Amino acid sequence: MKPYELTYILSSSLTTQEADTQKKELEVFVQEKEGVILKSEKTAPQGLAYTVKKNHSGYFLTLEFQFPEKTVKELKEKLQKDVRILRHFLMVKKPIKVMKKRRIKKPAITHDRPAFAKDSGQVKEKPVNIEDIDKKLDEILSE
Repeated sequence: MKPYELTYILSSSLTTQEADTQKKELEVFVQEKEGVILKSEKTAPQGLAYTVKKNHSGYFLTLEFQFPEKTVKELKEKLQKDVRILRHFLMVKKPIKVMKKRRIKKPAITHDRPAFAKDSGQVKEKPVNIEDIDKKLDEILSE
């Protein structure tokens, strides 16, 4: 069975109870045809962007379900024949891919040494005496 999502608009001339009844009828139809309902939502009447079958507003309903492929044609015929349904859109939902965790770079800066120092190949120097510096300066200047 494939996962499907059905979004449809019911006429706003229906009462809230009639819209709920229509929603239940469709859910029962899906369950009779060996389908499994995953999620069902209904909104209050909302205005449409343009007139659809002489209606300016309607109930938006969404139904997510798993359904055998062989009975999809029957569902489409039922939706097209129902006068209360203004528009419908049935699509196959693709399963969501589980993404791998990304590796995070470790910070290069540590608190005990400067950022440009690298661990490989560097030798720590011994502390220098001032007397040694004076001797070197005398040698350089005397030349």
